[in-house]
Amino acid sequence: MDTVTKPAQAAHYSFFQGVERNFDKASKFTRFESGILEQIKACNSVYSMKYPVRIGDKIEVIEAYRVQHSHHKLPCKGGIRYSMDVNQDEVMALASLMTYKCAIVNVPFGGAKGGIKINPKKYTPFELEKITRRYASELVKKNFIGPGIDVPAPDYGTGAREMSWIVDTYASLKPGEVDALACVTGKPVTQGGVRGRTEATGLGVYYGVREVCNVAEDMKKIGLSVGIEGKKIIVQGLGNVGFHAAKFFYDNGGIIVGLAEYEGGIYNEKGLNLYDVVDHRKSTGSLLNFPGATNFKNSSETLEQACDILIPAALENVINGSNAARIQAKIIGEGANGPLTPDADEILGKKGVIIVPDMYLNAGGVTVSYFEWLKNLSHVRFGRMDKRFSENQNTSILNTVEGLTGKRVTDTERSLIMHGPDEVDLVYSGLEDTMISSYHEIREALLRVGNGVDMRTAAFTVAIDKVGVAYEELGIFP
Repeated sequence: MDTVTKPAQAAHYSFFQGVERNFDKASKFTRFESGILEQIKACNSVYSMKYPVRIGDKIEVIEAYRVQHSHHKLPCKGGIRYSMDVNQDEVMALASLMTYKCAIVNVPFGGAKGGIKINPKKYTPFELEKITRRYASELVKKNFIGPGIDVPAPDYGTGAREMSWIVDTYASLKPGEVDALACVTGKPVTQGGVRGRTEATGLGVYYGVREVCNVAEDMKKIGLSVGIEGKKIIVQGLGNVGFHAAKFFYDNGGIIVGLAEYEGGIYNEKGLNLYDVVDHRKSTGSLLNFPGATNFKNSSETLEQACDILIPAALENVINGSNAARIQAKIIGEGANGPLTPDADEILGKKGVIIVPDMYLNAGGVTVSYFEWLKNLSHVRFGRMDKRFSENQNTSILNTVEGLTGKRVTDTERSLIMHGPDEVDLVYSGLEDTMISSYHEIREALLRVGNGVDMRTAAFTVAIDKVGVAYEELGIFP
């Protein structure tokens, strides 16, 4: 995800306490007794470590964490982030959100998260590899990683490269383990990764917001038309999540009016050409001074400009009690983890803003990670078994129809009809189905609970119900 200067919080509670506050708000709408609710809320395992790595001619002590929030289903699942902001509270909060996120999108994992407190830009690739491999070996020592135990993934500051180092380290320490590739997801495709994983979170953001915009009843309440086309959108962050979310909105008729990054933001009410902006930033090193756009040296000011949809896809707490009242968007889609504080939720909720919560909206990454994990366990590429069968069957049907009607379709139509699904087609299809069905589960809970409850509370209610049922079925409460 993207680096953004974090404004001061208006309230004095930690990130994890903020998650707990949202949990407590939702738990009263569930049927579970307080003991089960406390077990669901608690982090089951917290591994804090420090280990030495030689950097240049000095020894540097690296601070790192891995938190397993819930063991109601195994393996646990969650990314690893590299940032100087990493601390135990943040990792615990993100791990807990992963539990609820997996439950909402019906991915059978418990939540986890990892972090290493470093600035990755300070190190050479060789030094980062040493830090990463040693972290992986520490996880192996304590049984905190494995295809059926805990499966990390990329997060802020990490990517496919780091995941390939981790899987190689794991495999070297577990010789002969046939499912070793499934110990981590987000790998390069050549190392067992799945096609579509890179853009998965951003695509999930698009699918989720699109489904919100497709509900005519809800759009009427906030004075917007149905669908994405023509909606004015501001995206904060042009990293992996932000860029791909912006790309799918832009390619499907949305109007990108604002973009923000750590160096500042730009805005043009008539719309920005996303690809031209990306080229401009590559050539100049900054979003600022893009032709025809207004500059904002403070990136957070960009979020306060007029738009229909706002996508904060950076770090947590960027919209809080101090700036929420100035947000003009009618729909806020949380592409990042925890970009709104509880104070911001209350302020924006009173204004009638639809807040699509992170624990649902950015679940595209973990959903496709689940598909990658399944691929690694099955040892076969998606589409390998049925692609040619589908193409042959479609060809036979098309030839029959053409023979009966005496008409011939165009070459373009023929290509579309005959096409058998590739791996990326199946991944996109699975993700789209997941985001659509999960949104309607949340909306049904929202309508059922009623009484001014927001979508975040409804999403927590759905998650708590699913995790609570899993704990009950495990029979672990004597």
